[in-house]
Amino acid sequence: MPEKFTVCMTGGGTAGHVTPHFALAPEFDKKSWGYFYIGSKGIEKDLVTSRGIRFYTISTGKLRRYLSLDNLLDVFKVILGCVQAFFILLFHRPQVVFSKGGYVAVPVAVAARLLFIPVVSHESDVTPGLATKIIAKFARRMIYTFPATGKYLPTSAIQTGTPIRPELFEGNRKVGLKFCGFAPSECPVILVMGGSQGAMKINAALEAILPELVKEFRVIHLTGAGKGLSFKHANYAAFEYLREELSDVIAAADIVISRSGANSIFEFLALRKPMLLIPLEEGSRGDQVLNAAEFEKSGWARVLREKELTSEKLKLAIKSLQDEKDAMRRAQERFDGVRAAATIVDVLSKASGAALEKPSHTVA
Repeated sequence: MPEKFTVCMTGGGTAGHVTPHFALAPEFDKKSWGYFYIGSKGIEKDLVTSRGIRFYTISTGKLRRYLSLDNLLDVFKVILGCVQAFFILLFHRPQVVFSKGGYVAVPVAVAARLLFIPVVSHESDVTPGLATKIIAKFARRMIYTFPATGKYLPTSAIQTGTPIRPELFEGNRKVGLKFCGFAPSECPVILVMGGSQGAMKINAALEAILPELVKEFRVIHLTGAGKGLSFKHANYAAFEYLREELSDVIAAADIVISRSGANSIFEFLALRKPMLLIPLEEGSRGDQVLNAAEFEKSGWARVLREKELTSEKLKLAIKSLQDEKDAMRRAQERFDGVRAAATIVDVLSKASGAALEKPSHTVA
């Protein structure tokens, strides 16, 4: 048993399964809690180790909803991952496991159950993914972000919201503009990003209108690794991926064009950024479409469906967003999501003991 309260964090596959942990780490530090991370060799390893957080790699397999020979092979990978996670947890004996979902979290949840370590699992999207549904069978407490998600989870589940990384609130617009190499100008700034993997369809539609767009806007484009464009202009700055600079770059943006992964769009919401959301549809279970619909219904964003995306429709949607940005920002002002991290820490603390009462404050 460790001398101090310790949390095992897990989740991976996309940045959305990882970055919420970084919002919780400062809260853990305030309480002098220890913490470490169990993940795969995927994107989470690079993101977590860059923060100086102790990281352990385990084997994991993809959870598929269709028949495939790979499903049989991956069973053995998952079993190996369970064994590896078991001995990591046995060594550290954390008081609680916090899962953000993704395939790698399943072996960790299974191993935690075998060791009688409570699991708290957080679902960011409107509907739970397959990994979250499996983990729910082993979790002591399920928590979630969207109000609509409650009907898919046990009645004991708690709406906490999504924790927002505190460093995002420290972004500096002037620093962001300088980082992008933009000269002083009154032109509004558009931030275009397609998630941690980039988005070829968004990139292609944007590329066709960039010569016209840069006459009225300055454009910051997060292209994704290996997906850069050949376009060059003083009002266009492109990066494959940003880390420490991201908070300043978001601060520099007047409007945002983005996929609709839950964690990213709630971060933009907390920062009061008018959004045009283009949810991922192909190869997706449809979670981003539902996320985007909830945001549009609340007046926090406008939506352009991927299957309807063309360069001309993108241009018109940008113009509409620019016209509506002030009204959208006023709607966003009614959202209060800054308490989510403290609420989740409260849930983790209670879940680690015998008491299972609701935390002292939840997100309405």
